[in-house]
Amino acid sequence: MNIAIQTPIAQKLASGFLASQRKLLIDGQWVDAKSGKTFEVFNPADGQVIAHVADAGREDVDLAVKAARRAFTEGPWSKMPASQRAKLMWKLADAIDAAGDELALIETLDNGKPMKAARMVDVAGSAERFRYYAGWATKINGETLTMAGQNGNMYHTYTLREPVGVCGLIVPWNFPLMMAASKIAPALAAGCTVILKPAEQTPLSALRLGELIQEVGFPDGVINILTGFGETGAALVDHPGVDKVSFTGSTEVGKLIVKASTGNLKRVTLELGGKSPVIVFPDADLSTAIDGASRSIFTNTGQVCAAGSRLFAHQKIFDQLIDGVAANAKKLKVGPGVNADTDMGPVVSLEQLERVTGFMKAGADAGANVVTGGGRLGNEGYFVQPTILTNTTADMSVRREEIFGPVLCAMSFSDEDLDRIAADANDTEYGLSAQIFTRDLSTAHKMARKIKAGSIRINGGMLDANVPFGGYKQSGWGRENGREGVEIFTEIKAVTVGL
Repeated sequence: MNIAIQTPIAQKLASGFLASQRKLLIDGQWVDAKSGKTFEVFNPADGQVIAHVADAGREDVDLAVKAARRAFTEGPWSKMPASQRAKLMWKLADAIDAAGDELALIETLDNGKPMKAARMVDVAGSAERFRYYAGWATKINGETLTMAGQNGNMYHTYTLREPVGVCGLIVPWNFPLMMAASKIAPALAAGCTVILKPAEQTPLSALRLGELIQEVGFPDGVINILTGFGETGAALVDHPGVDKVSFTGSTEVGKLIVKASTGNLKRVTLELGGKSPVIVFPDADLSTAIDGASRSIFTNTGQVCAAGSRLFAHQKIFDQLIDGVAANAKKLKVGPGVNADTDMGPVVSLEQLERVTGFMKAGADAGANVVTGGGRLGNEGYFVQPTILTNTTADMSVRREEIFGPVLCAMSFSDEDLDRIAADANDTEYGLSAQIFTRDLSTAHKMARKIKAGSIRINGGMLDANVPFGGYKQSGWGRENGREGVEIFTEIKAVTVGL
Protein backbone atom coordinates (compact mmCIF):
# COMPACT_ATOMS: atom_id res chain seq x y z
CA MET A 1 0.00 0.00 0.00
CA ASN A 2 1.28 3.44 -0.89
CA ILE A 3 0.60 6.17 1.70
CA ALA A 4 1.08 9.66 0.32
CA ILE A 5 3.17 10.91 3.25
CA GLN A 6 6.19 9.02 4.54
CA THR A 7 6.55 9.50 8.30
CA PRO A 8 7.26 6.99 11.05
CA ILE A 9 3.54 6.92 11.84
CA ALA A 10 2.61 6.29 8.21
CA GLN A 11 5.21 3.55 7.88
CA LYS A 12 3.91 1.90 11.04
CA LEU A 13 0.38 1.99 9.64
CA ALA A 14 1.49 0.59 6.29
CA SER A 15 3.42 -2.29 7.81
CA GLY A 16 1.11 -3.01 10.74
CA PHE A 17 -2.38 -1.80 11.42
CA LEU A 18 -3.58 -1.32 7.85
CA ALA A 19 -1.64 -4.21 6.35
CA SER A 20 -3.24 -6.89 8.53
CA GLN A 21 -6.85 -7.96 8.24
CA ARG A 22 -8.91 -6.21 10.91
CA LYS A 23 -11.13 -8.39 13.08
CA LEU A 24 -14.14 -8.00 15.38
CA LEU A 25 -13.76 -7.24 19.09
CA ILE A 26 -16.07 -9.59 20.99
CA ASP A 27 -15.73 -10.37 24.70
CA GLY A 28 -12.19 -9.02 24.83
CA GLN A 29 -10.94 -11.06 21.88
CA TRP A 30 -10.19 -10.14 18.27
CA VAL A 31 -12.01 -12.70 16.13
CA ASP A 32 -12.95 -13.27 12.50
CA ALA A 33 -16.57 -13.05 11.45
CA LYS A 34 -18.22 -16.46 11.79
CA SER A 35 -18.99 -16.38 8.07
CA GLY A 36 -15.38 -15.60 7.23
CA LYS A 37 -16.57 -12.64 5.16
CA THR A 38 -14.59 -9.42 4.88
CA PHE A 39 -15.04 -6.15 3.02
CA GLU A 40 -12.73 -3.55 1.54
CA VAL A 41 -12.12 -0.09 2.98
CA PHE A 42 -11.22 2.71 0.55
CA ASN A 43 -9.21 5.91 0.73
CA PRO A 44 -11.57 8.58 -0.65
CA ALA A 45 -8.63 10.70 -1.82
CA ASP A 46 -7.70 8.17 -4.52
CA GLY A 47 -10.31 5.41 -4.41
CA GLN A 48 -7.73 2.80 -3.51
CA VAL A 49 -8.22 -0.07 -1.06
CA ILE A 50 -6.40 0.57 2.24
CA ALA A 51 -7.69 -2.25 4.46
CA HIS A 52 -9.78 -5.41 4.71
CA VAL A 53 -12.22 -5.66 7.61
CA ALA A 54 -14.38 -8.46 9.02
CA ASP A 55 -18.05 -8.37 8.01
CA ALA A 56 -20.10 -9.24 11.10
CA GLY A 57 -23.25 -11.27 10.65
CA ARG A 58 -26.20 -12.12 12.87
CA GLU A 59 -24.26 -14.84 14.72
CA ASP A 60 -21.48 -12.39 15.56
CA VAL A 61 -24.05 -9.89 16.80
CA ASP A 62 -25.54 -12.53 19.06
CA LEU A 63 -22.14 -13.38 20.54
CA ALA A 64 -21.37 -9.71 21.17
CA VAL A 65 -24.74 -9.05 22.82
CA LYS A 66 -24.32 -12.09 25.07
CA ALA A 67 -20.82 -10.93 26.03
CA ALA A 68 -22.12 -7.46 26.86
CA ARG A 69 -24.95 -8.98 28.90
CA ARG A 70 -22.55 -11.13 30.93
CA ALA A 71 -20.32 -8.13 31.57
CA PHE A 72 -23.34 -6.12 32.67
CA THR A 73 -25.04 -8.67 34.94
CA GLU A 74 -22.23 -11.00 36.06
CA GLY A 75 -18.89 -9.44 35.27
CA PRO A 76 -16.90 -6.92 37.25
CA TRP A 77 -18.49 -3.97 35.45
CA SER A 78 -21.77 -4.10 37.35
CA LYS A 79 -19.89 -4.36 40.66
CA MET A 80 -17.21 -1.79 39.88
CA PRO A 81 -17.49 1.48 41.83
CA ALA A 82 -18.29 4.50 39.68
CA SER A 83 -14.96 6.05 40.64
CA GLN A 84 -13.13 3.06 39.16
CA ARG A 85 -15.10 3.33 35.93
CA ALA A 86 -14.12 6.98 35.81
CA LYS A 87 -10.43 6.12 36.22
CA LEU A 88 -10.57 3.70 33.30
CA MET A 89 -12.23 6.35 31.15
CA TRP A 90 -9.49 8.84 32.05
CA LYS A 91 -6.85 6.26 31.14
CA LEU A 92 -8.52 5.75 27.77
CA ALA A 93 -8.57 9.51 27.17
CA ASP A 94 -4.83 9.64 27.90
CA ALA A 95 -4.24 6.71 25.54
CA ILE A 96 -6.16 8.49 22.78
CA ASP A 97 -3.99 11.57 23.24
CA ALA A 98 -0.81 9.48 23.19
CA ALA A 99 -1.88 7.82 19.92
CA GLY A 100 -3.23 11.09 18.55
CA ASP A 101 -1.08 11.42 15.44
CA GLU A 102 -1.71 7.83 14.45
CA LEU A 103 -5.45 8.12 15.02
CA ALA A 104 -5.57 11.35 13.03
CA LEU A 105 -3.81 9.73 10.09
CA ILE A 106 -6.13 6.71 10.23
CA GLU A 107 -9.13 9.04 10.22
CA THR A 108 -7.71 11.03 7.31
CA LEU A 109 -6.97 7.99 5.17
CA ASP A 110 -10.35 6.45 5.98
CA ASN A 111 -12.63 9.51 5.86
CA GLY A 112 -10.67 11.98 3.71
CA LYS A 113 -10.74 14.96 6.07
CA PRO A 114 -7.65 17.16 6.49
CA MET A 115 -5.25 15.61 8.97
CA LYS A 116 -4.89 18.91 10.85
CA ALA A 117 -8.65 18.91 11.47
CA ALA A 118 -8.64 15.23 12.43
CA ARG A 119 -5.95 15.90 15.03
CA MET A 120 -7.35 19.13 16.47
CA VAL A 121 -11.06 18.32 16.34
CA ASP A 122 -11.74 14.60 16.07
CA VAL A 123 -8.95 13.12 18.18
CA ALA A 124 -8.83 15.89 20.79
CA GLY A 125 -12.62 15.95 20.94
CA SER A 126 -12.77 12.20 21.48
CA ALA A 127 -10.37 12.32 24.41
CA GLU A 128 -12.35 15.21 25.86
CA ARG A 129 -15.61 13.23 25.66
CA PHE A 130 -14.14 10.45 27.81
CA ARG A 131 -12.76 12.93 30.35
CA TYR A 132 -16.01 14.90 30.48
CA TYR A 133 -18.18 11.85 31.06
CA ALA A 134 -15.71 10.31 33.48
CA GLY A 135 -16.69 13.23 35.70
CA TRP A 136 -20.35 12.26 35.40
CA ALA A 137 -19.79 8.64 36.50
CA THR A 138 -19.85 9.67 40.18
CA LYS A 139 -22.61 12.25 39.81
CA ILE A 140 -25.57 10.31 38.45
CA ASN A 141 -28.03 10.72 41.28
CA GLY A 142 -31.70 10.41 42.05
CA GLU A 143 -33.62 12.79 44.28
CA THR A 144 -35.76 12.80 47.40
CA LEU A 145 -39.44 13.57 46.80
CA THR A 146 -42.15 14.97 49.07
CA MET A 147 -45.41 13.04 49.10
CA ALA A 148 -48.82 14.14 50.28
CA GLY A 149 -49.45 11.47 52.92
CA GLN A 150 -52.80 9.71 53.16
CA ASN A 151 -54.62 9.17 56.48
CA GLY A 152 -51.81 10.93 58.31
CA ASN A 153 -49.22 8.36 57.27
CA MET A 154 -45.66 9.45 56.52
CA TYR A 155 -43.58 8.27 53.59
CA HIS A 156 -39.97 8.53 52.49
CA THR A 157 -39.79 8.57 48.69
CA TYR A 158 -36.73 8.76 46.50
CA THR A 159 -35.63 7.94 42.97
CA LEU A 160 -32.69 5.97 41.66
CA ARG A 161 -31.03 6.28 38.27
CA GLU A 162 -29.85 2.88 37.10
CA PRO A 163 -28.03 1.91 33.89
CA VAL A 164 -30.40 0.89 31.13
CA GLY A 165 -28.30 -2.18 30.30
CA VAL A 166 -26.81 -3.40 27.02
CA CYS A 167 -26.59 -0.65 24.42
CA GLY A 168 -26.19 -0.86 20.65
CA LEU A 169 -24.35 2.22 19.39
CA ILE A 170 -24.44 2.92 15.64
CA VAL A 171 -22.28 5.79 14.43
CA PRO A 172 -21.89 7.60 11.07
CA TRP A 173 -18.89 8.15 8.82
CA ASN A 174 -18.48 11.92 9.03
CA PHE A 175 -16.81 12.05 12.48
CA PRO A 176 -16.14 8.34 13.08
CA LEU A 177 -13.91 8.45 16.15
CA MET A 178 -15.56 11.38 17.88
CA MET A 179 -19.07 10.03 17.34
CA ALA A 180 -17.97 6.68 18.77
CA ALA A 181 -16.54 8.44 21.83
CA SER A 182 -19.66 10.62 22.15
CA LYS A 183 -21.81 7.50 22.55
CA ILE A 184 -19.46 5.10 24.35
CA ALA A 185 -18.40 7.58 27.04
CA PRO A 186 -21.85 8.45 28.49
CA ALA A 187 -22.96 4.83 28.27
CA LEU A 188 -19.92 3.72 30.30
CA ALA A 189 -20.40 6.56 32.79
CA ALA A 190 -23.96 5.37 33.38
CA GLY A 191 -22.71 1.81 33.98
CA CYS A 192 -23.92 0.28 30.71
CA THR A 193 -22.08 -2.14 28.44
CA VAL A 194 -21.97 -1.54 24.69
CA ILE A 195 -21.72 -2.93 21.20
CA LEU A 196 -20.34 -0.31 18.80
CA LYS A 197 -21.16 -0.57 15.10
CA PRO A 198 -19.08 1.93 13.07
CA ALA A 199 -20.03 2.92 9.53
CA GLU A 200 -18.82 0.52 6.86
CA GLN A 201 -17.12 3.40 5.03
CA THR A 202 -14.98 4.36 8.05
CA PRO A 203 -14.42 1.48 10.49
CA LEU A 204 -10.69 1.86 11.08
CA SER A 205 -10.41 4.43 13.87
CA ALA A 206 -13.01 2.50 15.89
CA LEU A 207 -10.91 -0.64 15.58
CA ARG A 208 -7.77 1.20 16.67
CA LEU A 209 -9.81 2.56 19.59
CA GLY A 210 -10.64 -1.06 20.44
CA GLU A 211 -6.95 -1.82 20.77
CA LEU A 212 -6.53 1.12 23.14
CA ILE A 213 -9.54 -0.07 25.14
CA GLN A 214 -7.78 -3.39 25.68
CA GLU A 215 -4.48 -1.74 26.52
CA VAL A 216 -5.93 0.36 29.35
CA GLY A 217 -7.66 -2.63 30.93
CA PHE A 218 -11.42 -2.49 30.39
CA PRO A 219 -13.01 -5.79 31.44
CA ASP A 220 -13.88 -8.24 28.67
CA GLY A 221 -17.29 -7.72 27.12
CA VAL A 222 -17.81 -4.16 28.35
CA ILE A 223 -17.04 -2.68 24.92
CA ASN A 224 -17.54 -4.81 21.79
CA ILE A 225 -16.94 -3.58 18.23
CA LEU A 226 -18.66 -5.05 15.18
CA THR A 227 -17.84 -3.87 11.67
CA GLY A 228 -20.21 -4.48 8.81
CA PHE A 229 -22.96 -3.06 6.63
CA GLY A 230 -26.60 -2.22 7.24
CA GLU A 231 -27.43 -5.86 7.87
CA THR A 232 -25.11 -5.84 10.88
CA GLY A 233 -26.80 -2.77 12.30
CA ALA A 234 -30.23 -4.22 11.62
CA ALA A 235 -29.35 -7.43 13.50
CA LEU A 236 -28.13 -5.34 16.43
CA VAL A 237 -31.28 -3.22 16.54
CA ASP A 238 -33.50 -6.29 16.22
CA HIS A 239 -31.73 -8.31 18.93
CA PRO A 240 -33.94 -8.89 22.01
CA GLY A 241 -30.88 -8.77 24.27
CA VAL A 242 -30.24 -5.10 23.45
CA ASP A 243 -31.93 -2.71 25.88
CA LYS A 244 -31.16 0.57 24.09
CA VAL A 245 -30.07 1.79 20.68
CA SER A 246 -28.35 5.11 20.06
CA PHE A 247 -28.11 5.95 16.36
CA THR A 248 -26.67 8.86 14.43
CA GLY A 249 -27.31 8.94 10.70
CA SER A 250 -29.98 9.53 8.11
CA THR A 251 -33.63 10.12 8.91
CA GLU A 252 -34.58 7.29 6.55
CA VAL A 253 -32.55 4.74 8.51
CA GLY A 254 -33.69 6.26 11.80
CA LYS A 255 -37.29 5.43 10.91
CA LEU A 256 -36.32 1.83 10.17
CA ILE A 257 -34.62 1.62 13.56
CA VAL A 258 -37.79 2.80 15.30
CA LYS A 259 -39.77 0.06 13.59
CA ALA A 260 -37.18 -2.61 14.39
CA SER A 261 -37.02 -1.59 18.06
CA THR A 262 -40.64 -2.50 18.80
CA GLY A 263 -39.90 -6.17 19.49
CA ASN A 264 -38.81 -5.57 23.07
CA LEU A 265 -39.60 -1.84 23.08
CA LYS A 266 -35.94 -1.01 23.51
CA ARG A 267 -35.09 2.59 24.28
CA VAL A 268 -34.05 4.61 21.24
CA THR A 269 -32.08 7.83 20.80
CA LEU A 270 -31.86 9.25 17.27
CA GLU A 271 -29.68 12.07 15.97
CA LEU A 272 -30.72 12.38 12.35
CA GLY A 273 -30.63 14.72 9.37
CA GLY A 274 -30.68 18.46 9.06
CA LYS A 275 -31.23 21.30 6.61
CA SER A 276 -30.17 24.07 8.92
CA PRO A 277 -30.79 27.76 8.27
CA VAL A 278 -28.25 30.57 8.67
CA ILE A 279 -30.06 33.91 9.09
CA VAL A 280 -28.15 37.17 8.60
CA PHE A 281 -29.80 40.49 9.48
CA PRO A 282 -28.64 43.79 7.93
CA ASP A 283 -27.03 45.00 11.16
CA ALA A 284 -24.82 41.92 11.50
CA ASP A 285 -21.04 42.17 11.59
CA LEU A 286 -20.41 41.10 8.00
CA SER A 287 -16.94 39.67 8.53
CA THR A 288 -18.26 37.48 11.35
CA ALA A 289 -21.26 36.40 9.29
CA ILE A 290 -19.18 35.63 6.19
CA ASP A 291 -16.74 33.55 8.22
CA GLY A 292 -19.54 31.78 10.09
CA ALA A 293 -21.58 30.99 6.99
CA SER A 294 -18.49 29.71 5.18
CA ARG A 295 -17.36 27.47 8.01
CA SER A 296 -20.87 26.18 8.55
CA ILE A 297 -21.15 24.71 5.04
CA PHE A 298 -17.57 23.95 3.98
CA THR A 299 -16.16 22.44 7.19
CA ASN A 300 -15.66 18.68 6.82
CA THR A 301 -16.65 19.05 3.14
CA GLY A 302 -20.17 19.90 4.23
CA GLN A 303 -20.56 16.43 5.73
CA VAL A 304 -22.01 17.72 8.98
CA CYS A 305 -25.55 17.07 10.19
CA ALA A 306 -25.77 20.63 11.53
CA ALA A 307 -24.28 22.24 8.41
CA GLY A 308 -25.79 25.62 7.57
CA SER A 309 -26.96 24.63 4.10
CA ARG A 310 -29.69 27.30 3.72
CA LEU A 311 -28.58 30.93 3.93
CA PHE A 312 -31.19 33.65 4.47
CA ALA A 313 -29.76 37.18 4.25
CA HIS A 314 -31.33 40.62 4.10
CA GLN A 315 -31.21 42.11 0.62
CA LYS A 316 -29.24 45.12 1.86
CA ILE A 317 -26.21 42.95 2.58
CA PHE A 318 -27.01 39.89 0.44
CA ASP A 319 -24.58 40.65 -2.41
CA GLN A 320 -21.73 41.52 -0.04
CA LEU A 321 -22.34 38.39 1.98
CA ILE A 322 -22.44 36.11 -1.08
CA ASP A 323 -19.32 37.74 -2.52
CA GLY A 324 -17.53 37.14 0.77
CA VAL A 325 -18.59 33.50 1.11
CA ALA A 326 -17.75 32.88 -2.57
CA ALA A 327 -14.31 34.42 -2.08
CA ASN A 328 -13.72 32.08 0.86
CA ALA A 329 -14.89 29.11 -1.21
CA LYS A 330 -12.49 29.95 -4.01
CA LYS A 331 -9.58 30.26 -1.56
CA LEU A 332 -10.11 26.79 -0.11
CA LYS A 333 -7.36 24.35 -0.99
CA VAL A 334 -9.14 21.14 -1.95
CA GLY A 335 -7.02 18.01 -1.90
CA PRO A 336 -5.97 14.86 -0.04
CA GLY A 337 -6.25 15.23 3.71
CA VAL A 338 -2.65 14.11 4.23
CA ASN A 339 -1.38 17.26 2.52
CA ALA A 340 -0.48 19.92 5.06
CA ASP A 341 -2.05 22.75 3.06
CA THR A 342 -5.41 21.03 2.43
CA ASP A 343 -8.45 22.93 3.72
CA MET A 344 -11.16 20.61 2.36
CA GLY A 345 -10.84 16.93 1.58
CA PRO A 346 -12.96 14.65 -0.60
CA VAL A 347 -16.42 13.38 0.20
CA VAL A 348 -16.32 9.99 1.81
CA SER A 349 -17.25 7.63 -1.03
CA LEU A 350 -18.12 7.25 -4.68
CA GLU A 351 -21.77 6.93 -3.68
CA GLN A 352 -21.58 10.25 -1.85
CA LEU A 353 -19.75 11.86 -4.77
CA GLU A 354 -22.57 10.87 -7.12
CA ARG A 355 -25.20 12.04 -4.64
CA VAL A 356 -23.66 15.48 -4.10
CA THR A 357 -22.89 16.17 -7.76
CA GLY A 358 -26.35 14.91 -8.65
CA PHE A 359 -27.90 17.55 -6.40
CA MET A 360 -25.63 20.21 -7.90
CA LYS A 361 -26.79 19.33 -11.41
CA ALA A 362 -30.45 19.10 -10.36
CA GLY A 363 -30.27 22.58 -8.84
CA ALA A 364 -28.70 24.09 -11.94
CA ASP A 365 -31.17 22.29 -14.22
CA ALA A 366 -34.07 23.62 -12.13
CA GLY A 367 -32.91 27.20 -12.63
CA ALA A 368 -30.62 27.90 -9.69
CA ASN A 369 -27.73 30.27 -10.36
CA VAL A 370 -24.32 28.70 -9.73
CA VAL A 371 -22.23 31.44 -8.13
CA THR A 372 -19.19 29.21 -7.71
CA GLY A 373 -18.39 25.53 -7.95
CA GLY A 374 -21.12 23.24 -9.16
CA GLY A 375 -19.44 19.93 -9.92
CA ARG A 376 -16.72 17.36 -9.44
CA LEU A 377 -13.11 18.39 -9.04
CA GLY A 378 -10.59 16.27 -10.96
CA ASN A 379 -10.88 12.65 -12.04
CA GLU A 380 -9.11 10.86 -9.18
CA GLY A 381 -10.67 10.49 -5.77
CA TYR A 382 -14.03 11.82 -4.63
CA PHE A 383 -13.46 15.57 -4.71
CA VAL A 384 -16.20 18.15 -5.28
CA GLN A 385 -16.10 21.92 -5.63
CA PRO A 386 -17.36 24.09 -2.77
CA THR A 387 -20.60 25.38 -4.27
CA ILE A 388 -22.98 28.32 -3.79
CA LEU A 389 -26.40 28.44 -5.44
CA THR A 390 -28.74 31.44 -5.57
CA ASN A 391 -32.21 31.89 -7.09
CA THR A 392 -33.38 28.64 -5.57
CA THR A 393 -37.06 28.09 -4.86
CA ALA A 394 -38.74 26.25 -2.02
CA ASP A 395 -39.73 23.32 -4.24
CA MET A 396 -36.20 22.55 -5.48
CA SER A 397 -34.56 19.40 -4.15
CA VAL A 398 -31.41 21.36 -3.24
CA ARG A 399 -33.51 23.50 -0.90
CA ARG A 400 -35.50 20.66 0.66
CA GLU A 401 -33.27 17.60 0.91
CA GLU A 402 -30.17 17.03 2.99
CA ILE A 403 -27.27 16.93 0.52
CA PHE A 404 -24.48 16.30 3.04
CA GLY A 405 -21.92 18.08 0.94
CA PRO A 406 -20.44 21.58 0.49
CA VAL A 407 -23.50 23.03 -1.25
CA LEU A 408 -25.01 26.29 0.02
CA CYS A 409 -28.44 27.52 -1.10
CA ALA A 410 -28.67 31.29 -0.54
CA MET A 411 -31.76 33.48 -0.66
CA SER A 412 -32.63 37.03 0.40
CA PHE A 413 -35.45 38.63 2.38
CA SER A 414 -36.63 42.22 2.00
CA ASP A 415 -38.21 43.11 5.31
CA GLU A 416 -37.58 42.20 8.92
CA ASP A 417 -40.87 40.53 9.75
CA LEU A 418 -39.51 37.96 12.19
CA ASP A 419 -42.53 35.68 11.88
CA ARG A 420 -42.13 35.51 8.10
CA ILE A 421 -38.39 34.89 8.29
CA ALA A 422 -38.91 32.19 10.90
CA ALA A 423 -41.62 30.58 8.76
CA ASP A 424 -39.22 30.32 5.82
CA ALA A 425 -36.44 28.99 8.05
CA ASN A 426 -38.81 26.43 9.57
CA ASP A 427 -40.09 25.32 6.15
CA THR A 428 -38.32 21.97 6.34
CA GLU A 429 -38.98 18.53 7.77
CA TYR A 430 -35.84 18.92 9.85
CA GLY A 431 -35.11 20.92 12.98
CA LEU A 432 -31.57 20.22 14.12
CA SER A 433 -29.69 23.50 14.20
CA ALA A 434 -29.78 27.18 13.20
CA GLN A 435 -27.47 30.19 13.23
CA ILE A 436 -28.42 33.84 13.61
CA PHE A 437 -26.22 36.86 12.95
CA THR A 438 -27.32 40.24 14.30
CA ARG A 439 -26.12 42.93 16.70
CA ASP A 440 -29.65 43.40 18.05
CA LEU A 441 -30.01 41.21 21.15
CA SER A 442 -33.79 41.55 21.15
CA THR A 443 -33.97 40.27 17.56
CA ALA A 444 -31.54 37.47 18.36
CA HIS A 445 -33.48 36.17 21.35
CA LYS A 446 -36.87 36.53 19.65
CA MET A 447 -35.62 34.56 16.62
CA ALA A 448 -34.10 31.90 18.87
CA ARG A 449 -37.58 31.28 20.29
CA LYS A 450 -39.25 31.21 16.87
CA ILE A 451 -36.88 28.77 15.15
CA LYS A 452 -37.91 25.14 15.56
CA ALA A 453 -34.50 23.56 16.11
CA GLY A 454 -32.67 21.90 18.96
CA SER A 455 -29.54 24.05 18.75
CA ILE A 456 -29.40 27.79 18.08
CA ARG A 457 -26.10 29.68 17.75
CA ILE A 458 -26.03 33.46 17.72
CA ASN A 459 -23.06 35.27 16.17
CA GLY A 460 -20.93 32.16 16.15
CA GLY A 461 -20.22 29.59 18.83
CA MET A 462 -19.53 25.91 18.63
CA LEU A 463 -20.80 22.58 19.88
CA ASP A 464 -19.38 21.39 23.20
CA ALA A 465 -19.50 18.22 25.28
CA ASN A 466 -21.46 20.11 27.94
CA VAL A 467 -24.16 21.45 25.59
CA PRO A 468 -27.19 19.24 24.76
CA PHE A 469 -27.48 18.46 21.06
CA GLY A 470 -30.39 16.96 19.15
CA GLY A 471 -33.30 17.89 16.96
CA TYR A 472 -36.93 18.81 16.56
CA LYS A 473 -39.23 17.15 14.03
CA GLN A 474 -37.52 14.57 11.79
CA SER A 475 -34.06 15.46 13.07
CA GLY A 476 -34.40 12.93 15.83
CA TRP A 477 -35.37 11.89 19.34
CA GLY A 478 -33.58 12.82 22.53
CA ARG A 479 -30.41 14.79 23.25
CA GLU A 480 -26.74 13.90 23.38
CA ASN A 481 -23.97 15.67 25.33
CA GLY A 482 -24.26 17.25 28.76
CA ARG A 483 -26.37 15.86 31.60
CA GLU A 484 -29.04 14.80 29.10
CA GLY A 485 -26.45 12.76 27.21
CA VAL A 486 -25.70 10.52 30.18
CA GLU A 487 -29.23 10.35 31.58
CA ILE A 488 -30.54 8.83 28.32
CA PHE A 489 -28.52 5.75 29.26
CA THR A 490 -30.38 5.37 32.56
CA GLU A 491 -33.76 4.26 33.84
CA ILE A 492 -35.51 5.99 36.74
CA LYS A 493 -36.77 3.86 39.62
CA ALA A 494 -39.08 5.33 42.25
CA VAL A 495 -38.93 3.90 45.80
CA THR A 496 -41.54 4.69 48.48
CA VAL A 497 -41.17 3.63 52.10
CA GLY A 498 -43.96 3.85 54.69
CA LEU A 499 -42.59 5.24 57.98
